[in-house]
Amino acid sequence: MFPYPEGAVRYLRDPNKPVPSSPVRSAMTGSHEQERLTKRRTFDEAADRYDRTRPGYPPDLFDDLAALGDLQSGARVLEIGCGTGQATRELARRGYAIVAIDVGENLARLARRNLGEFPDVEIVVADFDTWELPRTPFDAIVAATAFHWLDPATRLSRCAEVLRPGGSLCVIDTDHVAGGTEQFWIDVQDCYRRLDPDAGFRLPAANMALRPPEELLVGGHFAAVQCRQYLTDVTYRASDYIELLTTYSDHLALPHEGLEALLGCVRVLIESLYGGSVTKRYQFTLRVARKPPSAAASHSLTT
Repeated sequence: MFPYPEGAVRYLRDPNKPVPSSPVRSAMTGSHEQERLTKRRTFDEAADRYDRTRPGYPPDLFDDLAALGDLQSGARVLEIGCGTGQATRELARRGYAIVAIDVGENLARLARRNLGEFPDVEIVVADFDTWELPRTPFDAIVAATAFHWLDPATRLSRCAEVLRPGGSLCVIDTDHVAGGTEQFWIDVQDCYRRLDPDAGFRLPAANMALRPPEELLVGGHFAAVQCRQYLTDVTYRASDYIELLTTYSDHLALPHEGLEALLGCVRVLIESLYGGSVTKRYQFTLRVARKPPSAAASHSLTT
């Protein structure tokens, strides 16, 4: 199926039906571990397109992040997976001292360009999974549409290690949910089925709890998870939506001919039946977990 955090759609099939072997299905399936190790670096290949087309985050989200994380101007913040700075800019505007890391050199180059006006932002090319953690602890960690790419075996313990007691782990997730130009998301499935007859997807309903807060409590490193959700509609012209698709790792993994055929089909559909533009509804989920001020953690979940 499509990597859920990016494509934000769920591919469905009859569980009793054998999965056909094809280059298209091979690109759109695979274990989460395989995706984590190989696909997370594909964004760097599309850094300029990523910078132009990926949506920003609602300002209210960062207001809530500051309140839930008890962050004041001057707070020391580590951002993991900064991309080209979509979330970093909003954090910097609030006066935080930020170390922002990303595995992509091209993404980091664009982030430095985009954030040049903020002297308290440092961009570092590094893999958090293996990065030598600084000795000076951070007040908060922010991972915006990036936490799922970290090693699930070590991500929580490493985040806790680099935070001060009482510090906050702030995880932002992005999902495509039902809404926007609803009929288009039904019709576009035919474009995917031309490449893979078993392909099909269903969008989750808006305001569903798509990201379990208890995930951040595993291992006892964090406690007191608080969650907030935000809906945003973004309208794309056909050319912009096509460019957006070429920033998703699942699409980048397709064979060239298959990708071109898919994009051509989607473009024709938007231009011929939808007046040249479509609207996509995003749901952003903010989860804030606090590192206990002492070794004893008292777990709680609030919304």
